[in-house]
Amino acid sequence: MHEFHYSGQDLYCEQALIKSLVQKYGTPLYVYSQKTLTNHYKKLDEALAPLDHMVCFAMKANSNLSVIRVLANLGSGFDVVSAGELQRVIVAGGDARRCVFAGVGKTEEEIAFALQRGIYSFNVESEPELARINRVAARLKKIAPVAVRVNPNVAAGTHAKITTGTYENKFGIAFEAIEAVYARAARLKHIRLQGLQMHIGSQLTEVNPFEAAIRKVMPLVQKLKARHGLEFFSIGGGLGIVYKSALASGSPAWWKSKAAQKILTPSSYARRLTPLLKPLGLKILIEPGRFIVGNAGILVTRVEYVKRTGRKNFVIVDAAMNDLIRPAFYDAYHEVVPLRKKGGALISSDVVGGICESGDYFCKDRPLPKVGEGDHLALLSSGAYGFVMASNYNSRPLAAEVLVHGKKSDAARKRQEVEKIWEDEKIVSWLK
Repeated sequence: MHEFHYSGQDLYCEQALIKSLVQKYGTPLYVYSQKTLTNHYKKLDEALAPLDHMVCFAMKANSNLSVIRVLANLGSGFDVVSAGELQRVIVAGGDARRCVFAGVGKTEEEIAFALQRGIYSFNVESEPELARINRVAARLKKIAPVAVRVNPNVAAGTHAKITTGTYENKFGIAFEAIEAVYARAARLKHIRLQGLQMHIGSQLTEVNPFEAAIRKVMPLVQKLKARHGLEFFSIGGGLGIVYKSALASGSPAWWKSKAAQKILTPSSYARRLTPLLKPLGLKILIEPGRFIVGNAGILVTRVEYVKRTGRKNFVIVDAAMNDLIRPAFYDAYHEVVPLRKKGGALISSDVVGGICESGDYFCKDRPLPKVGEGDHLALLSSGAYGFVMASNYNSRPLAAEVLVHGKKSDAARKRQEVEKIWEDEKIVSWLK
């Protein structure tokens, strides 16, 4: 599952002692495992081998240049949602021709940039967007490859803020309207109807919603292929990860006793979906993010204070919701473990940051080993939607990021200097 494990009493990332990384780079600190990134990509790619396919890593999950380079070196494509993400792919050595451009709010400038770089396809979210892409392509004397995003109205059964495939969501075009939209789009002179795309949500741990959506959309795909000569069908991303489980090896007894979270494996995913997809005779695109990078990263934080009230034990750490917002935003669960194993009774604890918000917490009433000032904790499964959603709220500098490969480690992003937070600001002329 991942390469974070205890060896003896200490937590490691691959063969690197995390305590040593803390001593070198400080905290808060994101640590990524290259081996985990590689293994997760390869397992998914190999599971889909019976299909003509392309794995397009969803950049919104983690856009660090070193992470992108690892995946680009493996032959990955990329799913981008802004011109900035596309530029990151190019700077990191990825191929724009293996990129799909998603998102409901593409500007004219972003569309022009993507066309000039030769992206594989736009994932189109509305008819006004189709008209805009056609207009920009005409101005540039280009033909724009597009796939309309169909909204199959299939519930993913996940958190409301990460469900995307029902008519209550802002994404895509209603299933019943797609054929007419393609007929109108086919008359646009600077549009090439290259595929059809769907995505029903994130953090799905069962294959049933994927299968239900594909079965519903398949007849539509077959019609559109016959009428418009489609090249691909994108089934989106959404494969979930384990957030509640034991470490790879050497887990402490208090952790091993917890029930493991069920998970959808690449093999079980592909086994159910390949027989449905192969007869279509199309290239199949998949756009995973969390599955590849989620368990490949942790956030390490230092305990600053332990504050006991009449009813609560607060463990106050130097990371905060500006570093990892998922618990505050989604009530998301992240396993919290010490960098060094600890015995003794567990204490029901709230792990919280120093931001002036009651929502600034990483866990509440969690049974944890006793810790004190100067100890360090790791928040597991923080590789996806961690640093990418970080901010400078409360004028807090952005954390450092480190990539580990075996015994080697290097800063993938240096810690932000506090003065950099306001370097683009100025005091307006009339206040001087």
